Amino acid sequence: MSIRVIAGSAKGKRLKLVPGDSTRPVMDRVKESLFNIIGRDVIDSTWLDLFAGTGSIGIEALSRGAKHATLTDLNRNALKTIQANLEATKLGQNATVRRADAFQLLKQPPPQPFDYIYVAPPQYKDMWLECLKLLDNNQTWLANQPKIIVQIDPSERQSQQFQNLEEYDSRIYGKTLLWFFSIKDEQDEG
Repeated sequence: MSIRVIAGSAKGKRLKLVPGDSTRPVMDRVKESLFNIIGRDVIDSTWLDLFAGTGSIGIEALSRGAKHATLTDLNRNALKTIQANLEATKLGQNATVRRADAFQLLKQPPPQPFDYIYVAPPQYKDMWLECLKLLDNNQTWLANQPKIIVQIDPSERQSQQFQNLEEYDSRIYGKTLLWFFSIKDEQDEG
């Protein structure tokens, strides 16, 4: 399996995979669909890529014109891979790479609010749900009209009520679910 940058300034660049099987890189077809949904809104946006793995999502966003991406992972091999992929694509000047536990990170104040937060944790552990609960309770991570995108196996989906977040879209591509959340509109609370 190989992954690449699909569009933008680094189009066609092949990305290294993280050694071992600790990460599950997003398939190019899913990534392409995701960025087709986002469209031109990616331009000048800020991204937080939690459980970044290869860094493929944050790098794709940067290649397509995002202003900045923060890529986090706890795995040292993943961090080395992200750095190598940023160097290969020459997109490192607009990226911050952090070794961090996503749950501890989201309990802290953010360095800035983000337009997009991508949550693609290890499967079948409900880690996505824990991240959404933390974001629901700590909205300082969220910019004015943020989008939170969860990437999980469709079998992991479970209905959930949040105080401040709501689902607005979901798409299934084979064994991948992209699930989109945003902040509830004020008038919805009536």
